[in-house]
Amino acid sequence: MRKNAVLMCGLIAFVALVGCAADPAADKPDAEVSETRPESEPAADGTLLGFSDDSTIAWTGSKVTGQHEGGFHVFEGQVNLVNQDPTASSVSVTIDTTSLWSDSDKLTGHLKSPDFFDVETYPSATFTSTSIEAAESGYLVTGNLDLHGIEKSIRFPAEIEIDEGVVTVTASFAIKRFDFAIEYPGMKDDLIRDEVALTLDLRTNAH
Repeated sequence: MRKNAVLMCGLIAFVALVGCAADPAADKPDAEVSETRPESEPAADGTLLGFSDDSTIAWTGSKVTGQHEGGFHVFEGQVNLVNQDPTASSVSVTIDTTSLWSDSDKLTGHLKSPDFFDVETYPSATFTSTSIEAAESGYLVTGNLDLHGIEKSIRFPAEIEIDEGVVTVTASFAIKRFDFAIEYPGMKDDLIRDEVALTLDLRTNAH
């Protein structure tokens, strides 16, 4: 009887180990988070370009046993393009957090609740760049993110392309929800991970 119990415990432990889902944020660069920085003065000679309808902001969150995909249906923003030079330009985005979606209707409702985004209290999130620097590969974008009532500076790598008056910004990085006081832990045996993978695919209309 004791032998069977030991074997059963070992089987449960093995299943738990095998069933532990991979972290989708593990292979993404972490956004650097710090105190907010002064916003840059808008360039007088810049061209303001709004985002096209095919732009997307998506996320992947995970817990011990699995992961969920989601994003935001409604957001708007613009690129202030200066001299066709990303490092002289700036970008700003306003997200309607009430437009949050996920691959589960039940989860979407929970994410909108006070346990997570609390969209009734914080119906929008904003990002305003403070600098864009050329990097060894692509660019480093730094800006102030106001999310869930917390405003901090974040810095992340991005690819920026300018082609025939259209600016494309793509980025994939990880952000820690705890940095923005989104701290719901999940179940004791199925904890929700702190890091969330973000994917930006922003494209402007042509000028």
